[in-house]
Amino acid sequence: MTDAPSHLFYQSRTPRPFLDHGEGIYLFDETGKRYIDGSSGAMVSNIGHSNPRVLAAMKAQMDRATFGYRLHFRTEASEALATKTVSMMPEGLDRVFFVSGGSEAVESAMKLARQYAITQGQQSRWKVISRFPSYHGCTLGALDLTGYDPLARPFDPMMRGMPKVPAPATYLDRDNLSEEQRGLKYAEMLRDKILAEGPETVLAFIMEPVGGASTGALVAPDSYYGRVREICDEFGILLIYDEVMTGAGRTGRFLAAEHWGITPDIVALSKGFGAGYAPLGAMVAPARLVDPILDAGGFLHGFTYAGNPLACSAGLAVLEEIQTQGLIANAAAMGAVVMDRLTGLMERYPFIGDVRGKGLLTAFEFVSDRETMEPLPVELNAHNRLVELAYERGLITYSRRTRGGVAGDHFLIAPPLIITERQIGEMMEILTDSLDAFAAEAGLETGVAA
Repeated sequence: MTDAPSHLFYQSRTPRPFLDHGEGIYLFDETGKRYIDGSSGAMVSNIGHSNPRVLAAMKAQMDRATFGYRLHFRTEASEALATKTVSMMPEGLDRVFFVSGGSEAVESAMKLARQYAITQGQQSRWKVISRFPSYHGCTLGALDLTGYDPLARPFDPMMRGMPKVPAPATYLDRDNLSEEQRGLKYAEMLRDKILAEGPETVLAFIMEPVGGASTGALVAPDSYYGRVREICDEFGILLIYDEVMTGAGRTGRFLAAEHWGITPDIVALSKGFGAGYAPLGAMVAPARLVDPILDAGGFLHGFTYAGNPLACSAGLAVLEEIQTQGLIANAAAMGAVVMDRLTGLMERYPFIGDVRGKGLLTAFEFVSDRETMEPLPVELNAHNRLVELAYERGLITYSRRTRGGVAGDHFLIAPPLIITERQIGEMMEILTDSLDAFAAEAGLETGVAA
């Protein structure tokens, strides 16, 4: 490819090679160098790259039509994907609204919740409580729910300022409580916040059932999930699960909600739902919320590409691959292997303070001291440096600052759900080499003799 200056810009000036092609869990640049996609991009490529059956389904749809505006036509692809999606949902979640990405799915959930409240004569309800840290998207509405200071602070004057409660990061707690008690403690923080805000003003609570970018695969104690559902029911507040990252089989169930037997009132899906083959996401809700809105004149919301037949044909083929190839079960089985291997790294690297996750959404976090869980010095820039060292060696990982975006370092390991145990070994070999290089560079002790 040409070395001419690029007119594109994204988040940074970090140089990257041109992508040539993808195959399974691997990506290849223009020089032929191979990379293991250890994070599925941004936890997107759940079924791997260049799946021939998905590409064939998209080609068949391209031969028919690539666009049909939803106000002008129904399409077989969008109807079939909606039916398939509902069949994989907890009972009662039976209405689907398609979007192009996760931020749009969260925005849609917020607007649906608000319009439903209005139809019920509850105009005073508008506050959506979320957690800190958390990530729910980068549009202003979704960003107002996001608890990640570097992303949100510059735009504070442009947002309403939605209330926050602490994320259940119990691995940082130093108390005499059991994990069950800690889970209940964090759930009660939600109840306290609802009372402080005024229950009549609170519309919904949104949460990632397993934490994503901002908390690094954070899993709450089991007791947390059911108690949150009870609290929302107590005050008539809608429970929204942001399953943009966790959905479509990533955690070893189609929805992470299924691990705890929870049925949210609204679910946001994207990322692995379209698996990178086309921009696609969905909001899924029960008819009891949707029908009153339609009866009152319609949902006051929409996007040009909602229900795009090409994207929906890709999404339908992705869900069929997830089912027919047994990828949800593979995510659970291979996730256990990854967790075991990551936990084993703690013996070799004292600066790995925690390993966590569910299925193939896993993470490890760096610390200066495991007893205090004090993070590494910010100036080490560990969350970026390890990513670069791994990238140089042919492994793609994903990292963020753990403590609200200003300190701490966690790394997400979330390969495609098609990964094998042999490939996990290959991935871990590169990761170990990268950790050795980082430790030497940063002057950190390891459990390996010099």
